[in-house]
Amino acid sequence: MNEMEAYIEALFPPDEDLARVLESIRAKGMPEISVPTGYGRMLTLLVQMSGAKELLEIGALGGYSGICLARGLGGGGSLTSLELLQEYADTAKENLEAAGLGSRVSHLVGDAGESLERLTSEGRRYDFFFIDADKGGYVRYLDAAIGLANPGAVIVADNTLLRGRVADLQRSGPSVLAMREFNERVASDRRLTGTLLPAYDGLAVVRVNP
Repeated sequence: MNEMEAYIEALFPPDEDLARVLESIRAKGMPEISVPTGYGRMLTLLVQMSGAKELLEIGALGGYSGICLARGLGGGGSLTSLELLQEYADTAKENLEAAGLGSRVSHLVGDAGESLERLTSEGRRYDFFFIDADKGGYVRYLDAAIGLANPGAVIVADNTLLRGRVADLQRSGPSVLAMREFNERVASDRRLTGTLLPAYDGLAVVRVNP
């Protein structure tokens, strides 16, 4: 976190529900890679402003982003959250229930690609997507999201800069190459209108054109 990010974080009061998530992640030895607090607030705002009712999250971890997304839902909306590991999905469910949001969220456990194929075959449609999972899968997840999207749906993805590695032409690992392709798609795919935000570790915000 740089100086300006730290300044902005300090302006906002502590959040007991989100602090509980971070504590549970640390206590269970899970990766401490939840979406940054500033982007968590943005997720809530984007869901509220877009009026999204059906949300799909790819990567639950401990439920931090799930809480932020579910907080933005209006009446009758719901969040479907995909998670590879049962332990992580269980932790996320516990934290969402503690935040009073458990009834708004359902989890699908297993490979995200397979879960996305299942949702597609069921004819499901969503208004808002949040991608924060294995970086090598981002392009596949983007394509799946476009296929599952209602017209005008919003797609948000975290970690699009990979701590600056995407801009270093000397780096060519699988995750870097996949994220560069993802970012290029955000910039050039005619089905999308979007941008990339450079704060924290980068965030893509995209609208699926009607």
